[in-house]
Amino acid sequence: MLRLQPAARSHCVFDPETRELRVGVTAGLSEAQLKERVKLWFQAEAKRLFTERLALFAPQLGVHYRSLTLSSAGTRWGSCTVAGNIRLNWRLIHYAPALIDYVVVHELAHLREMNHSPAFWAVVGEVFTDYDGARLELRRRSHEMPVLFGD
Repeated sequence: MLRLQPAARSHCVFDPETRELRVGVTAGLSEAQLKERVKLWFQAEAKRLFTERLALFAPQLGVHYRSLTLSSAGTRWGSCTVAGNIRLNWRLIHYAPALIDYVVVHELAHLREMNHSPAFWAVVGEVFTDYDGARLELRRRSHEMPVLFGD
């Protein structure tokens, strides 16, 4: 739930109990500025959560990644380079933790196997056993992506 409230200073505060994102709206704030403010909040939350999950799973897979950046790709949830640069789509923040974990583990697994061979899936399976289920769920849910604001 997005709740707009008059405020002296623009801000976003999430209340986990009510599952509300309260946005302080200042006088003169345009719709475009409001949209950008909410998007920036989601991106900051995504970066925080993804960093936490990478820190959890990288040691379990025995890998080290170099950097994390967020993407806004239309069809790709993540990518990983040979140099250890991981990109994750910030829109994953809308999904269940298990689906986020699947994508994180998938990208980290590429640091051991830079392909989608049976050896790659074995690496994923070391820490995320139901990768087939998560893959199917992510594919199914990707058609249900929440729209923050109409265009």
